[in-house]
Amino acid sequence: MRTLRAACTGLCLLGAALAPVACADGAASAASPASALTVSAPASGPTIPDGFVGLSMEFRGLAAYVGTDPRAVDPAFEQLVRDIAPGQRPVLRIGGDSTDWTWWPVAHMARPPGVKYDLTPGYLAVAHSLAQTLDARMIMGINLEANSQAVAGAEARAFVDRLGRRAVSALEIGNEPELYGSFSWYKTPSGQHVDGRPHGYDLPAFISDFTRMARAMPNVALSGPDSGSPHWLPQLGTFLDREPRVGLVSLHAYPLKHCVATNVVTEAELLADSATHGLAARVAPYIDTAARHHVPARIDEINAVSCGGARGVSDTFGSALWSLDALFELARTGVGGVNVHTVPGTINEILGPSFTGGHWQISVHPEYYGLVMFAQAAPAGSRLLALTGAQTVGVKTWATLAHDRTLRVTLINKHVRQGETVRLRLLSGYGQASVEQLRAPSVTATSGITLGGQSFGSETSTGTLAGPSQTSTLAPAGGTYVVHLPAASATLLVLPHS
Repeated sequence: MRTLRAACTGLCLLGAALAPVACADGAASAASPASALTVSAPASGPTIPDGFVGLSMEFRGLAAYVGTDPRAVDPAFEQLVRDIAPGQRPVLRIGGDSTDWTWWPVAHMARPPGVKYDLTPGYLAVAHSLAQTLDARMIMGINLEANSQAVAGAEARAFVDRLGRRAVSALEIGNEPELYGSFSWYKTPSGQHVDGRPHGYDLPAFISDFTRMARAMPNVALSGPDSGSPHWLPQLGTFLDREPRVGLVSLHAYPLKHCVATNVVTEAELLADSATHGLAARVAPYIDTAARHHVPARIDEINAVSCGGARGVSDTFGSALWSLDALFELARTGVGGVNVHTVPGTINEILGPSFTGGHWQISVHPEYYGLVMFAQAAPAGSRLLALTGAQTVGVKTWATLAHDRTLRVTLINKHVRQGETVRLRLLSGYGQASVEQLRAPSVTATSGITLGGQSFGSETSTGTLAGPSQTSTLAPAGGTYVVHLPAASATLLVLPHS
């Protein structure tokens, strides 16, 4: 995300204006009392890949989250990564804006004028420790804007040599290159703004640069185009035709823009189906293009609101309901995974680290709770199931079936003042369900969020949910489960196969 290059319309994959749905004012109508949703079999939807949910951070963010001592990496952060990829190899992406502001110093070479951050052996020792502890797969950004094979090659070799080939999942050349010719890379001492590329820099020019930098890369998978531009991404097939070394298609997606003062975003827009289903619909053609080229795709930078977020929207409980629904919608496209971008000290941070008196603490913001519930509702290897029947406007329902035949049903009520009742008919062979809920005092709450009655509190030093668990059971009546959904909440039903 280019915070300083915020005026670009391409960052958000927006094809049309977002309109609030009726759930924002509680005026939606419920399904007929005689109707019910039916979960269909067999499972025919996409399989949830290992490491589907991950985090994305800037280069400076790594030290903020885990520290500078490879022998004492923040245990709370490590656990919070495990919480969203339980029993899996998590995927972490280090890049963003700072990709093109960072370098591994090259002997006898002056620091490029747009570089603000030097990588060091100590930095990569910390990254190696984190990757080893989590058995993580790392997507590492490579500086393209410096326009130097020497810079790109040295950085890539340092990542592979010091993190190890098992840890380096892909080397990502550049970050949002569609903006190189429009926004400044650095400012001279006299105050002149200098762009990283000439005005009019386009996809063919990027492909030429990418090919040249690829020649300096070690023999590991390369990732690109790392773009969210609706002008560039329709040409994704051309990029893949010309770049056989691309082993991962990387995309960016933000449903809402808040880049200038006139871009006012609201909770209603965040809860609108256009921010989840609409976002997935705009991404889906590019996922399909990647699949036709037999290359996996990953949305390796996403959050609800671009350009650092919007106070009163990005940091509220509504973002938890958004992230939960958005992850399901994106999973349905067949994308290989999603990395939620978190930048400490911004409104968009989903985890806020602090290190005081020799102890780590992390404040867990509402959006993160949606990621945890998704991890519980859609474990790796499970498949999405189809649902038929009348749907209640403003209520989203999702179902997954795991290898052990455990059925999970997630219901999201986006009505901010109105509870709903949903009737479900499930597959045969299922009896009593365990029920947990994702709740908050209100949709605009920034604290007091609970998942199954538990919370991370104002801060956590362990990265685990604390407090007494509050779950209930639900038995079918006449083959139908009647589920009561509080306003602005999500409910998860877990049903083992009998």
